[in-house]
Amino acid sequence: MKRSRSARTALPIGLSLLVSATLAAPVAQAADVNIYTSRQPELIQPVLDAFTEETGLSTATIFIDKGLEERVKAEGANSPADLIMTVDIGRLDAAKQAGVVQPVESAVLAENIPEQFRDGEKEWFALTARGRVVYASKDRFDADSITYEELADPKWKGRLCTRSGQHQYNIALIAAYIAHHGEDAARQWVTGLRDNLARRPEGGDRDQAKAIFAGECDIAIGNTYYVGKMATNDKEPEQKEWANAIKVIMPTFDNGLTHVNISGVSLAKNAPNADNAVKLMEFLSSDEAQKIYAELNYEYPVEPGIETSDLVKSFGELKPDSLPLDEIAEHRTKASEIVDEVNYDGGPQS
Repeated sequence: MKRSRSARTALPIGLSLLVSATLAAPVAQAADVNIYTSRQPELIQPVLDAFTEETGLSTATIFIDKGLEERVKAEGANSPADLIMTVDIGRLDAAKQAGVVQPVESAVLAENIPEQFRDGEKEWFALTARGRVVYASKDRFDADSITYEELADPKWKGRLCTRSGQHQYNIALIAAYIAHHGEDAARQWVTGLRDNLARRPEGGDRDQAKAIFAGECDIAIGNTYYVGKMATNDKEPEQKEWANAIKVIMPTFDNGLTHVNISGVSLAKNAPNADNAVKLMEFLSSDEAQKIYAELNYEYPVEPGIETSDLVKSFGELKPDSLPLDEIAEHRTKASEIVDEVNYDGGPQS
């Protein structure tokens, strides 16, 4: 487990290895709040440090990229996990469906987080939002607006790049399309996207910006916060060139609103430190934590009234789709089936 820098005590080296390897019951008290997360720990460490400074409660994180809910389920009552933090509505819903989280009654969370950004049964709560937008070449894309529906227009044939259609971010977008237009229309749309591809889907969202910079395609689909990460990347300055080659277009559905996905948090079903964990959940929804997320991670705060960073403001106004996220989650399986049915990841076929 990665300990918060401001934690009050340090685990002995041998015990740290045991925690990482087995997470057995005897180490359930490794910290005041133990977090299983699919988010890179460095992205959340600043807010965890702020929590420790304010409350005196220590935190420990373990990064689990895949199989998070399966691991918690396998550990059962002996799991040391207090909180599950992840990205994408699909992964939050997967944890809920796996039965490894529990509802939280909190007036603070209800006040800070709008209804559309929390589970109707109070088993997950969004912390930040990110728009699923269009990256467009500054040199080769003249328009300032586009709809999601228009991305399948044949006029973009050979000009679109995306990561795998089966990636959770694209599955959520397709699921939202199903919710808006139905399965048949979504199948036609994904087929149109496939035939507009410049190449087979590959890489991550940053790689799509790189492809636009290299002239391989003119438009791509990506998350907003990656643009901020690229534009400020001093360790890999070539990414600044990728960011500078593109402009962010806020695509919309026919309701004039943009699809957003989230990062979020749930209380683990067998949390050994449940009271402390709820305190952290409430802190993560607070003004202080939301401002840290906005400034350091280039994400959109879900708490109303918290401003985004200046860089994110430069993307233009994000008007989030009003479609409930748990409704989107209901269509994830069908969205994944459609991707396979049309062989989207096989690349353009007509």
